[in-house]
This record gives sequence, C-alpha cells and structure tokens, in this order.
Amino acid sequence: MDLTKLVTNSFKYPFRNIKKLPIIFLFFILIAVIPIGIISDNDYIVAIGVIAFFLFILLVPGYFLSIVKMGSSQSAMMPSFNLVNNIYDSIRVLSLRIVYMIVPAALFLLALKTIGPAIRDLIYNFRIPEFLAAVGLLLVLIFIVYLIFECLLFFAKARLAYFNSLHEALRINKVIEDIRRIGILNIIKWLIVMAILLNVVTFVSSFVIAIPYVGFLVYICIVIPILESIANYSLGLLYSNIIQGYDDADLMKVKKIETVEYEKIK
Repeated sequence: MDLTKLVTNSFKYPFRNIKKLPIIFLFFILIAVIPIGIISDNDYIVAIGVIAFFLFILLVPGYFLSIVKMGSSQSAMMPSFNLVNNIYDSIRVLSLRIVYMIVPAALFLLALKTIGPAIRDLIYNFRIPEFLAAVGLLLVLIFIVYLIFECLLFFAKARLAYFNSLHEALRINKVIEDIRRIGILNIIKWLIVMAILLNVVTFVSSFVIAIPYVGFLVYICIVIPILESIANYSLGLLYSNIIQGYDDADLMKVKKIETVEYEKIK
C-alpha cells in the first residue's frame, strides 16, 4: 500500500466505524474523571477517578493493539470490546514497553552514576559553559537512544498485534528485520506525514477546549480517541506492507493468530 493510500485510509478509519466510536469515547471518559474531581474540589470524585484511571490503563492499550491488528490485516472494521482480551493485551503491551525501555533507563542511571560527579564538580567550580555543554551532550545522547528504542517498540507492538505473541515482539533482531523490510526511508516519510497531519488536526481541534464547560470533555473524550485510533491503525497498515513476506511456516512458529472477520479496504 502506497503512502497516500495508507494515510487516506488511516484518517477515514474512525469514521467508517461510527457505531463503534462510542466505545473508545467511553474509555477516555475514565481519564477525565480525575480532572473533574480536582476542578470541583471533590475528594470522592478524585478517588473514583483514580480507580477509573487504572481501568483505563488495563483496557485502552489492549484495545488499541486490536486496532493495530485490524490495520495489519487491512481490515476496515473497528474491533469489538472484549474485557478479558483487552486486559490481557494491555498487560502484554505494558510489559513490552517496560522491556524496551530498560536500556534507555539503564543508560540514564549509568550516566548519572559515572558522569554525574564530574558534572557536579563543573558547577561547583563555576565552569558553567562546560557544565551546560556536558549536560546538553548527555541529554542528546540519551534522547537519541530513547528514540531508537521507541521506534523499535513501535514496530514490536505491530509485531505483537500481527503474531499475537509477546515472544515474537521481544525478538529485537526480528523487529529490526521488519524495519529493514519496510524501509527506513519509507518509515521516515510515514512518520513525517503522519506527524504533520496529526499535529495540524490537534492544533485545529484544540480550539474546542475554549467551549465553556464541555470543551475539555469533548477534546479528551472525542478528539484524542479519534487521533489515537488513526495513529494505531496507520501503524498496522504500514506493517501490512511486509506481511506478504511471511509465509505459513513463519506463522506456524508462533502462537496461532486469532481469526477475525473483517471487511477489506476497497
């Protein structure tokens, strides 16, 4: 699928499933409870909001993983809500993020331990330019490593969605191979186009917040879910470009993929 069709289908996706959009809207109402409680200065609502937030964490990542799976199958349908599967998938997605963030976190802690004293001496000796240069260089290096592993995590998530296997998603060598199959240049073009379009939509829709009383809720519970569904579906579509490279033998090596009925994109 070429980039133009991929992006176009991604932005059409939520609106092809108007009947199921309220499912996502309801999910995001959960994270709106805490701000409502804080604004209303009601401790009971805040307490309910904390519980709702944990429910959000347990449900939403798994549901969006299902959307990635739909994209990887080039399905135009939005997944149905399944409590058990969504919680199970959310746990797998969160576990995946923890594993892939171990290296950036370890690098940051190692840098603090090894370079921290030297940087501290610079500021004690009022060597401000050297201090700023050292801190800046350190932050840039850590940020680069973080971006690399965030990118790996991105496609590990797509691999998890397609193969329905956490083990496969944790095989970094296979994730790197997937990235090579898609093409670094194709990924960069996709990232740039999607980032620009999503940010434009975010900026334009942010004016909704100015609507008294309900603007904040509309933005949190409607705008953000739509943008998230577009982004996750787009990731799945991008990954679908290499799926034809996998044969039956590849699929037999991992857990059998859950069969879903879907309507092919026309």
